[in-house]
Amino acid sequence: MARVLIIDDDEAFNELLAKIVRGLGHEATLTFTLKEGLREALTGGYDAVFLDVGLPDGVGLEALPKIREISAPPEVVIITGSIGADGAEEALKSGAWDYLQKPVSINHIILTLARVLQYGEEKKAKPKALLLNRQGIVGESAPLRACLELLAQAAASDAPVLITGETGTGKELFAEAIHNNSRRAGNRFVVVDCGAIPVTLAESILFGYEKGAFTGADKAHEGLVKQADGGTLFLDEVGELPLSVQKAILRVVQGQRFYSLGSKKETSSNFRLVAATNRNLRQMVQEGQFREDLLFRLQALTMELPPLRERADDIKALTIHYLEKLCAHYGTSLKGFTPEFLEGLQKYHWPGNVRELVNTMERTLAAAMDEPTLFPKHLPLAIRLINSQTMSVRESAPPALAGGYPSLEKSLPNLREYRLAMDLEYLQALLRQAGGNISLAGKISGLSRSSLYELLKKHNL
Repeated sequence: MARVLIIDDDEAFNELLAKIVRGLGHEATLTFTLKEGLREALTGGYDAVFLDVGLPDGVGLEALPKIREISAPPEVVIITGSIGADGAEEALKSGAWDYLQKPVSINHIILTLARVLQYGEEKKAKPKALLLNRQGIVGESAPLRACLELLAQAAASDAPVLITGETGTGKELFAEAIHNNSRRAGNRFVVVDCGAIPVTLAESILFGYEKGAFTGADKAHEGLVKQADGGTLFLDEVGELPLSVQKAILRVVQGQRFYSLGSKKETSSNFRLVAATNRNLRQMVQEGQFREDLLFRLQALTMELPPLRERADDIKALTIHYLEKLCAHYGTSLKGFTPEFLEGLQKYHWPGNVRELVNTMERTLAAAMDEPTLFPKHLPLAIRLINSQTMSVRESAPPALAGGYPSLEKSLPNLREYRLAMDLEYLQALLRQAGGNISLAGKISGLSRSSLYELLKKHNL
C-alpha cells in the first residue's frame, strides 16, 4: 500500500481523487492549503503527491524545491485548472513527474499514479549509486542537487551532453566532472575553446595535419579530436563556432572519423562529446547562425546550470570553500567573516555568477591584507553600493501591499521615489506569489517577459 498526499483547495475534486486512490488500495491524505500540504509532505513517508498550482496561500510550484529536498522525496504530479506551456515547462524543470490539466479523466489519473508508484518501486530496488567525485562543485541547494542528479545520469552514459547556463556558472567544471565520473576517467579530457579558433586554422587544430600539408608543416601534428581518443572532447562555447566549422564538426560527431590535412587515409577517434554554451542555440538555429542537425547531435542529454542568484543557499558554502583555497594559495592564515559580510554577499545579484564570486573573494582578501576578519567594508565598492541602494529603497518603501497605502496628507514624499518604492514592493510580492517563476509572474502582472526583466534589473532583483 502506497501513501499519497493531495494538496488542492477544491474540496469536491479532493474527495474524488481520494476516492480513486483509496479504491486502488492506497492511503490518501487530504490538505487544502500550501502551508498545510507542505508541512504534511515534510513529515516524509509519502510515495506520491498531487499538487495544485493555484492555492489560497500561494503558488503550488513554490513547494516543489522544498519537497525535492526531502530524504527519499515523493514524485510530484502537478494537477491544475490553469497552466500554460511556460508553467508546464517550469513544473517539469523543477522536478515534477508530470502535470495534469483539469478536467482530467479517472483513467488518466489511475495510469499516472500507477506509473509513479512503479517508478518508485524500481528506484528502490536499484543498487545505490556510487558517490560522485564532485570536482570542486560546492553546495547543497535544491537547484544544484538537481544538476548533480543529471551529472550522475550523464556520467553513466556515453551520449553527447549539452551544458547551458550563464557565464560563470561552472559549465567547464561540470563537463570535467562528467568525464571524471565516467568509465573514460583514466583517459584525456580535451578542451576546445570554440571562441578562439581562427576559421582558417580550424581544421588543422581540430584534425591535425601531415608533414608537408602546407608551407611550414615540417612534421606531422595530431589534432585535438585525435587527442581525445578514448576520452572526452569538450567543445566550450560551442555557439561561437563559425558555420563552416560546424559542418566539419558535424561530420566527425556523426561517424567519429575524419581526414587530417594532407592525408588520404581516414582516421578514427572514439571520443565522448560534451559541449557547453551561454547562448540560446535554438534561437541561433532560427536565425540561421547554428546548424539544426548539429544541435540535435549535441543535445542527447541537456543540463541547464542555475545562476548563482537562484542558489543563495550555497553562497555561504562557496564563500568558505574559496576562502580556504585562496588563503592556502597566498600562504595566509584562514580568515573569518562577520554575519553582515555574508549577508552582503547573499543580497548581491551576481551577474557574473560563481566566477564573479571567486574574483570578489580575491579582491576582498587583498583589501583585508593581514586583518583576521572580513567585514562588509572589505567588499568591492560596486557590491556595497548596490546593496546599500537596495536597502535604502526597501526601508523607505511604505507597507503598501501589507496594510493599504499610507495617508499622504501629512507629508508628501518625492513622487519619483514614492513610485520606485511602490514598484519595488509590488515586484517583491509578485515574485513571492509566482515562486520566482518569471513566466507565471508575467501572466499575473500582465507584463511582457522583456518588460518584467527590465523592471527587475532596475530594482536589483
